[in-house]
Amino acid sequence: MQLTDAQRLDWLRLIRSEGVGPRTFRGLVNRFGGAGPALEALPDLARARGKAVKVTTKAQAEREIAAAARIGVRFVAMGEADYPTPLQATDDCPPLIALRGEAAALRRPCVAIVGSRNASAAGLTFTERLAHALGAEGLVVVSGLARGVDARAHAAALESGTVAVLAGGHDRIYPAEHEPLADRILDRGGAIVAEMPLGWEPRGRDFPRRNRIISGLSLGSIVVEAARRSGSLITARFALEQGREVFAVPGSPLDPRAEGTNDLIRQGATLCADPDHVLAVLAPLIAGRGEAGGAEDGERPAGPSLYWDETDFFGEDAAPRARRPGFEEAQEPAQEPAEATDRGRLVGLLGPSPVAVDALARQAGLPARSVQGLLLELELDGLVLRHPGGAVSLR
Repeated sequence: MQLTDAQRLDWLRLIRSEGVGPRTFRGLVNRFGGAGPALEALPDLARARGKAVKVTTKAQAEREIAAAARIGVRFVAMGEADYPTPLQATDDCPPLIALRGEAAALRRPCVAIVGSRNASAAGLTFTERLAHALGAEGLVVVSGLARGVDARAHAAALESGTVAVLAGGHDRIYPAEHEPLADRILDRGGAIVAEMPLGWEPRGRDFPRRNRIISGLSLGSIVVEAARRSGSLITARFALEQGREVFAVPGSPLDPRAEGTNDLIRQGATLCADPDHVLAVLAPLIAGRGEAGGAEDGERPAGPSLYWDETDFFGEDAAPRARRPGFEEAQEPAQEPAEATDRGRLVGLLGPSPVAVDALARQAGLPARSVQGLLLELELDGLVLRHPGGAVSLR
């Protein structure tokens, strides 16, 4: 399928209209035979159900398309060649994605690497090793461009290929300090994907939306570190619901950052202590990877969809997903804490698991001499333990 410019405009108008999410979009297009007829019928349909709806105008959609084009963003519809096949195979895929960068990165087999924003030095080091090894085997690393594990996974996979999924619009990179990283992803042949419109500042509830795209693009999702209410666990839950593999990196039972991942393993996730643990599971999937999903009958999207935060014009059979227990509590905050002092940064990177001092210095981005001085202070304060081989851990 390939939309005409007029159809693409109608698709954008419909998905940007008030109360219309992927589920309602599919229902409208399937019922009326196209986005154009659905736009005409939407006001009367809403009024008949005692609701009012603001329909995005043609001028508003044209302005968004023009503004997107100025920064190199194009809109790709499900069913088109550049729309990622694994994502299209999920029940709640976006009808349109805003894509910047190389679509080729989305046509290769992908694996998601997600985890704590306040990751330990050991977790960040393992993330780098994992991303390097999986990239060397031809896998594209997908993540959410957040601080901590996400950013480290992207950076480690720049040469082999990486895809970032945004919670906001393309002109609202979050956090803003990762704009240079986003530019490097694009410069190295990667891609950035967003569902939300230009100008959209990400809110707490937008992160779970982003997470279901991260897992939907990927054959499997790896959680490196996650507390019990971490947003990374939402990615794992979506992966399970989408029929994808879930991997979890084990951690010390004394480290709160490992509680979520250890729970995932207890619940049946594949333990990942080495890149080979992932490759052994994904290799048959990569070998047998075929085309899945697809649109039917011209511009008519196939199948029902589940979503949250949208008006349901056609029935009451699906409660919003975000209201289910555990989802609200695990959403990422709209604001992330500011970076602490050098001493605080070291304490944040340390955990019960010993880590080499040189790895700690590299993850902290501090000179080795400064790290040694800070570690001495922490040791005198009774906060740090020394281990054989020059490793240290938090007491």
